[in-house]
Order: sequence, then C-alpha cells, then structure tokens
Amino acid sequence: MIPVKLVKKGAEGDIYTSMFDDSPAIFKVRKIKPYRNSTLDSRIRRQRTVREATMLAESKSLGVFTPLVYRVNSNECTILMQKIDGVIVKDLVGAKLKSACEQIGKITARLHKNGITHGDLTTSNFISAKGKIFAIDFGLAQKSIKVEDHAADLRLFKEILSSAHVESMNVLWKSFLAGYRKIIGLERCNKVLDKLAVIEERGRYARTE
Repeated sequence: MIPVKLVKKGAEGDIYTSMFDDSPAIFKVRKIKPYRNSTLDSRIRRQRTVREATMLAESKSLGVFTPLVYRVNSNECTILMQKIDGVIVKDLVGAKLKSACEQIGKITARLHKNGITHGDLTTSNFISAKGKIFAIDFGLAQKSIKVEDHAADLRLFKEILSSAHVESMNVLWKSFLAGYRKIIGLERCNKVLDKLAVIEERGRYARTE
C-alpha cells in the first residue's frame, strides 16, 4: 500500500489518498512531534492511533456512519480507511446544511449516550454522501460519560457555527439541538446545556480579566 497524494496536513496527522483492493482509500499518518521526548512521543502516537481506530469501529457499531477501518499499524502510527466520497458539511448551504446539522446533533447524542466524545466536532468533520451524514476524524475522540466533556463537544460545534456559518448560526444551532435532544433525551440535554452555559461564562470571565 503506497500513499498517492497528500490532501491535508493536520496538527496530529497528515492525510493521503490511497487504494485498498482497488477501492479509493484514505491513509492517515500520525506525525512525529520533535519537541516531545522521542520515547514518550512514540507511545502517545501509538496509543492515539489505536484509540482512533477503536473509536471509529465502536461508533460504527452504534449505528453512526463512519469510514471502514481497513488496516492499522501501531508501530508506524498509520490507519488505512475507507474514502467517503461526498460533500463536506461545511460546504453545504440552505436547507441541506440545516438538515445536516440536525443529523450531526443526533450523531453527537448517540456518541454521548454511549460514552464517547468526538473531540473535534466541526462541520468540516462530517461528510454528506448518498443521503447519509458520515462522521470522520476521530483523532481526538475519547471515552467519557462526564457532562462537562459532552458540553465541551457542544461548545466547539457552537463556536464553529458562529465563525464559519455566522449568517445562519442561530438556525443551525437550533437544528443541532433538536437532533441532539431527540436522541439524548430532554433531561440529559438540559444538564449538558447547563454545563455549557457555565463553560461559556467561565470563558467570558477569563477574557475580561
């Protein structure tokens, strides 16, 4: 298996197009961090590679659409996975974007309900393909049932909407919450939103100091 073309350089890893059994694939390489102790860096990259592959597979088992994981090399810190051909949700507009945000809310709730935080909840990490919304890039995903960790997921998504989709931010946020509430339930949703309000207030206080 040979990477074909670099398509994205990220903070955690580089993404290449590739092939697997004559099918288009994505090859992710977790990069060496020169500023870290080499032994520590190697251990961290191996752990995160295995965790990402595990989170992708576990999320799929919960009914969330994610890329299939074809191959994991913990020594090389690489993952070969299915390439999802579609449109990044960030590039959708109008009713399609609104509907996608509701679906993302449902996906997020399903993950949270099963003790998974995505960690990088942005409209760039979801792909609309064949009438479905696929969640991608689980590089920062973790296992957690803590309300504060779930609220942190929502905070990031809300911040992304307010910066990348500012004109329709309120509509999209309401759509996201409608989807989230349907799956997670009103009681848990309110707890997460209460914690979100605390986090946001904490952030505003820190900026005024």
